[in-house]
Amino acid sequence: MIRLEKLTLQRGPQRLLSEADLTLHPGQKAGLVGANGAGKSSLFALLRGELGADGGECHIPASWRIAHMRQEIDDLDRLAVDYVLDGDVELRRIQRELAAAEAAHDGTAQARLHTELDTADGYSADARARKLLAGLGFEPAQMERRVGDFSGGWRMRLNLAQALMCPSDLLLLDEPTNHLDLDAILWLEGWLKSYPGTLLLISHDRDFLDAVVEQIIHVEQQKLTQYRGGYSAFERARAERLAQQQQAYDKQQAQRAHMEDFIRRFKAKASKARQAQSRLKALERLEELAPAHVDSPFDFSFREALKVSSPLLDLAEGRLGYGERAVLDKVKLQLVPGARIGLLGPNGAGKSTLIKTLAGELQPLGGRLQRGENLAVGYFAQHQLDALDSKASPLLHLQRIARDEREQTLRDFLGGFDFRGDRCDEPVVNFSGGEKARLALALIAWQRPNLLLLDEPTNHLDLEMRLALTMALQEFEGAVLVVSHDRHLLKSTTDQFLLVAEGRVQEFDGDLDDYARWLVDFRARQQPASAEPVGERTDKRAQRQAAAALRQQLAPHKREADKLERQLGEVQEKLAAIEARLADPQVYEAVRKDELKQLLAEQSTLKAREAQLEEAWLACLETLEALQAELESSQ
Repeated sequence: MIRLEKLTLQRGPQRLLSEADLTLHPGQKAGLVGANGAGKSSLFALLRGELGADGGECHIPASWRIAHMRQEIDDLDRLAVDYVLDGDVELRRIQRELAAAEAAHDGTAQARLHTELDTADGYSADARARKLLAGLGFEPAQMERRVGDFSGGWRMRLNLAQALMCPSDLLLLDEPTNHLDLDAILWLEGWLKSYPGTLLLISHDRDFLDAVVEQIIHVEQQKLTQYRGGYSAFERARAERLAQQQQAYDKQQAQRAHMEDFIRRFKAKASKARQAQSRLKALERLEELAPAHVDSPFDFSFREALKVSSPLLDLAEGRLGYGERAVLDKVKLQLVPGARIGLLGPNGAGKSTLIKTLAGELQPLGGRLQRGENLAVGYFAQHQLDALDSKASPLLHLQRIARDEREQTLRDFLGGFDFRGDRCDEPVVNFSGGEKARLALALIAWQRPNLLLLDEPTNHLDLEMRLALTMALQEFEGAVLVVSHDRHLLKSTTDQFLLVAEGRVQEFDGDLDDYARWLVDFRARQQPASAEPVGERTDKRAQRQAAAALRQQLAPHKREADKLERQLGEVQEKLAAIEARLADPQVYEAVRKDELKQLLAEQSTLKAREAQLEEAWLACLETLEALQAELESSQ
């Protein structure tokens, strides 16, 4: 297991962790969250052995193989599939030694190395590497291209595939979804769920965390606090803790009023489709969880447009593409004020092509595109970050489009995007991708758009900024058309989905779970059909029968695990209440000696019960996981 005891970690003059404790058992999957600069990446460097502890102990089994997603590329001339195979260092060693033995005609060494190659699954390695690449969106022809031929985002996908290729006991992933589309994220979720080792994951995608991890480790105030469950459970637990301290709701009151008004307006049309109902639930849950983000540094809104047109845009019989090559045909789309549309579709189907055309960056190859007289577009895409003036500060960027506005007004506005004090005056050249994205959004928000065209707006944004953007979009009165791999953003800000696939754009009557199922069917249709022998059909029938029997075995263990988890939660609630009372300095006064003695006794009893229940719960989970693994292998 991983065990940190009284760990102190420092980078230069900044102390990141101080006497922090953490225990992570083999096979557990945990998400690491916290503010930027809190020390998440430094903790990863410590676990990889690249940093030493400044105090305390860091225990990791010496035999553990550790894999991580690199942030740099060191060989641009390697073919993509070979680059991924390089992730299996042991496999490459065996292959090199085998080649040398064959050159030396050393039969004994060849026999030994062929055995090692078989043990390392070397004969299936190329197929496994190609399967990883396909899951991450690479076409077969792309797998044979040089690494240097790919853009930065696709190179990061190669680094991710290389990390997944490496056999490991501990997998460290730092923002693996940053450069993925929704299709690749759904595939990665499935891969990580079946990963048998210990996973530690840094991510700003709350739905991804909810789907993959079973606990959250929060880095805050130089400590590591563990919460059971995914990110949503962490938010609830943290909100409750903050509420107990009577701090949580003060900052959120005005925002809650906006949200309630938005929900009331939305309910009037919430019955038309299933995704509308799921969005309403997301909004209500977001309202409940908002106190967990009381200390967010972000607080902004899109300034209201002075004029609007209806429709804002009207595209009829659109033929869209590049040069003479059409990507989409017969596109019909009308955008009116208040429209809330999310674009879904496989990678490369034409979502960005549609947004670029509506934004005016591409001209339609055919059809009619009519723009409203008062149309004011706010367009966000990743390439716009590179278009920022690297020598100009955030304040100067804003002054260029608001020449008559007072400087203090502009500084106050930028403060909502966490550009405060000297940060307002620093040149963009040294900004991170997240800071550039925040600045680009600030410039859009200032210009009073009545149509927002957003192509992956959450790339590089942390969880707090994503929440602030979600709330700002909820309050926005204009139309929104968005492509995003952030499912929480889509569920919370859209009430209609359009499916972009196979050269067409059509309404998708379903929610994101339905889209995940559609995607599985779509991928299956892309595979060449093959005849299935009768013997294989018989084997599959037997497999289904065995799987049904295993599912029956799962049910009582699942009920027992749920029961133990409820009991554990009740004990922890009582323990938290007692510890809150013990935090009161007055309880240690002499006149309250008996009360203190009773509290300490109750605390000791509850801690013993907590340990007992936790051990039983973990044992039950291990049984469940073993049965689940057997079930999955039988299917």
